[in-house]
Amino acid sequence: MRRLAAPLAVAAGGAAACAFVWAADPTTPGGAVPVCPSKHFLGVICPGCGSARMIYSLLHLDVASALRYNAVALVVLALLVCFLARWTWRRARGIDGPVMRLGAGPAWCSAAVVIAWLVVRNIPVAPFTALRV
Repeated sequence: MRRLAAPLAVAAGGAAACAFVWAADPTTPGGAVPVCPSKHFLGVICPGCGSARMIYSLLHLDVASALRYNAVALVVLALLVCFLARWTWRRARGIDGPVMRLGAGPAWCSAAVVIAWLVVRNIPVAPFTALRV
């Protein structure tokens, strides 16, 4: 059980964050979740904008809305859940070492996806305006 302490702590933190998002209801304007600072002060829709609403939609099993709020964050969240599951499984079996090794390639690819998402979400022409939240 001691080997599972770290993965269980991460899972508990994620569950606490989900409970906060559920209770705060970020889809309601003026609620406990503030507006994204980059959107509020600069008028720029950042790559993370809509993530809280995406999680709220997922918690209510509304995948279509979750995709509309932030499709890239939904993919990242799915990958994080897979990594957590693999980490927990490896720890439970007594396998030490990193869950996976990433080189420079995946890091640069991730950065390119985030930058492309930032640019595409801020293009003020249809069909790109549909990506705004």
